[in-house]
Amino acid sequence: MDSLELDIDKSAKIYYSIGEVATMLNVNTSLVRFWEKEFDILKPKKNKKGNRQFTKQDVKNCFLIYHLVKKRGYTLSGAKEVLKNNISEIKDQKSIIDKMIKIKSFLLNLKEKL
Repeated sequence: MDSLELDIDKSAKIYYSIGEVATMLNVNTSLVRFWEKEFDILKPKKNKKGNRQFTKQDVKNCFLIYHLVKKRGYTLSGAKEVLKNNISEIKDQKSIIDKMIKIKSFLLNLKEKL
């Protein structure tokens, strides 16, 4: 999952469907819709049919919400408070954690090859 988030920056794609976002996070689309209602930082556009179109920033914000709620165990109100007051600090922490996970994966892969 974390590598998918890193690939978003490299992607030429402009918009992602709710199904694509849910697949990246390995959650149901209903959860993504729920987060959209609960968190002000998620503002996907809607096309003429009413389908949600998530920008790269929306997808990154979904990963951030996922990180807070699912990995760090924050309640929804706690996650909202953190995002409202300390969003840059949380982004920095998550970035460090993602890099450490990538390094760990690299080292474990290297260990297997030895």
